[in-house]
Amino acid sequence: MPLLKDTTLGIDFGTSNSAMAVRQGAGLARMIALEGSAHTLPTALFFNAEDHRTHFGRDAVGQYLAGTEGRLMRSLKSLLGSALLQDKTAVHNKMVSYQDIISLFLRMLVQKARDELGGMPARVVMGRPVHFVDGDADRDQQAEDALRQAALDAGFAEVSFQLEPIAAALDYEQRIAHESLVLVVDIGGGTSDFTVVRLGPERMARAERGSDVLATTGVHVGGTDFDRRLSLDLLMPLLGFRHTGPTGREVPSRVFFDLSTWHLIQWLYSPRALRDAQNLRTDYSDARLHARLMRVLHERLGHRMANTVEQAKIAASLADADAPMPLDWIEAGLGAAVTPEGLAQFLLQPLEQVVACAQECVQLAGLGVQGLDAIYLTGGSSALRPLRQALKAAFPDTPQVEGDLFGGVAAGLAVSGR
Repeated sequence: MPLLKDTTLGIDFGTSNSAMAVRQGAGLARMIALEGSAHTLPTALFFNAEDHRTHFGRDAVGQYLAGTEGRLMRSLKSLLGSALLQDKTAVHNKMVSYQDIISLFLRMLVQKARDELGGMPARVVMGRPVHFVDGDADRDQQAEDALRQAALDAGFAEVSFQLEPIAAALDYEQRIAHESLVLVVDIGGGTSDFTVVRLGPERMARAERGSDVLATTGVHVGGTDFDRRLSLDLLMPLLGFRHTGPTGREVPSRVFFDLSTWHLIQWLYSPRALRDAQNLRTDYSDARLHARLMRVLHERLGHRMANTVEQAKIAASLADADAPMPLDWIEAGLGAAVTPEGLAQFLLQPLEQVVACAQECVQLAGLGVQGLDAIYLTGGSSALRPLRQALKAAFPDTPQVEGDLFGGVAAGLAVSGR
C-alpha cells in the first residue's frame, strides 16, 4: 500500500459520532463517506452473537434495535483516562480490553481511508478535547497516550493531535472574508470545548499560529450528560429511582445512574451486577417497579432506553414541541414525554457549567462580552435550543454562526496538518 505524500487525514473520533476528512496538497479538505453516502457515523460497535460478525455505526445500532443477539457498545471515548479502559470483556469468545475495542473501531476507519485514497496518508491528525479528564493532568496525558496507542495498533504509522475547538476554528477560517475574533463552541457527546482565536484570510498562510489562539477551556459535560439528566428525571423513576421502600428509605440509586450513562450500561449485564440488582427487591414497596428494572437488565434493553431519551431530546429541541418517550417494549402503555420547557429546566444545571466555561475562556483571552465578532457553533449537541438560548443570554450582542456540526472538526484537523 503506497504512502501518500502531501496528504493529511483528519480523524474526529467522537463520543457519539465520528468523521474523517482528507486534504491533498494545497487543496480544500473534503469529507470521506463512512457509511453509504453519510460523512459521519455513530461511534458504535455491535458484536453479533449469531454470526460472530462485528458491525459499526448505524448498522451496529440497527442490529441492536432489531433484537439481534449480541452486545452494543457506545461512548467508548468516555473511557479514555479511566481505569476501566484496561478492563477486559468477552468479545466473540475472546477476552479483550476496551482499549483494544477502540483500536478495532479505528481499524475500520483505517480501511475506509485506504479504500477512499488508494494508500495511506503521510500525516494523520486526530482530535482531542481540551481535557479528557477535568483537573488531572496525569490522567489526561494517559488518555491521549492510550488513544495514540490504539491508533498505532489500528495501522496508522504516526499520529499527532490537535485540540478539537482549534480544528473547528481552522475549518471556519476557510469561509470568512475578513479578520475576526471568534469564540469557538464545540459541544460534543462527552465534552464541551472552547477557544478564542483570531481568524482571517491573511492569517491562514502563516506557518505558526500559536499567537492567534488567545485562550482555550473545556469541561467534561456534553450530550451524553444531557441524556443522563433526562433519563434520571423522566425514565428511571419508572424503574424505581427515588422510590421509597418499606423501611422509609429510597432504593439505592447506583444502578439507575449507571443505566442512564451510555458507556456504563454494558457493565450492568454481568452476572454480579444482575445479582446485585435482584437483591434490591426488598428495598422496593412496589414490586412492579423492580420487575421492570429486572426486565430491562435481563433483556439488555438499557441502550434502547438511552436511545429513546436521545431521540426525544433531539426532537423536542428541533421541533420546539413535546416529544414522547414510548417504553411499551418494557410494559404496555409505559412511557413518558419531554416538553421544550421541561428540556430547558432539566438541562439548566449542566448548561450553567457549559456557559460558565465559555465565559471563562473569554475572560482568559482578556476580553469582555463585547469583544467578540462571532460565536462559532460546532458539535452535534450545539444544535440544542436551550444551549443556544443560554449562550445568547451570556453573550447577547454576539452573533451565533452555525458550522458543519458533525464534520467541521474533521475538516479542520485535515487543514491543521499542512
